Amino acid sequence: MAQTGSMVSGVAARYARSLFELAEEAGATTAIEKDLERFEALLEESDDLKRLISSPVFSAEEQQRALGAVLDKAKIGGLAGNFLRVVAQNRRLFAVPQMIRAFREIAAEARGEVSAEVMSAHALTADQESALKAALKEVVGKEVVVKVTVDPSLLGGLVVRVGSRQIDTSLRTKLNSLKVALKEVG
Repeated sequence: MAQTGSMVSGVAARYARSLFELAEEAGATTAIEKDLERFEALLEESDDLKRLISSPVFSAEEQQRALGAVLDKAKIGGLAGNFLRVVAQNRRLFAVPQMIRAFREIAAEARGEVSAEVMSAHALTADQESALKAALKEVVGKEVVVKVTVDPSLLGGLVVRVGSRQIDTSLRTKLNSLKVALKEVG
């Protein structure tokens, strides 16, 4: 059975909200955010870990054992480690990236901030990142926490996602639009 985007985001939002409430009660929101950020970095670096969390071929027990080993090696314990283990036990590892994103958004909202995800073709300088934060703050009216990732396939420009809004000024998108327009003309 295929997972729809809204079904995944519903699962992710519920798990993230529950984790946030537990983290808030324990006064450990910042520590949980850092642990989840470290786990997200591990996911980005390892194709095997991505395959482990997304493939239905692995049994719940296999996922739990493998994830436990990863968490122990990365020294991700406490509430974040227990959370990820419960997610594995409940066969919801496929939604972990969305859960982490949702947790980050909930935590930022609680601090009065807005979270923005930015993809850039090249690494941004400190001045460019500061200018981007200032421009986003002016648009949304709140402090903006920016998470920048580099995606060379964009060729140039940025893709900025704030909440449900996305602004795509990438050269790749502009070239694709031009290609479509040329096909319509010819």
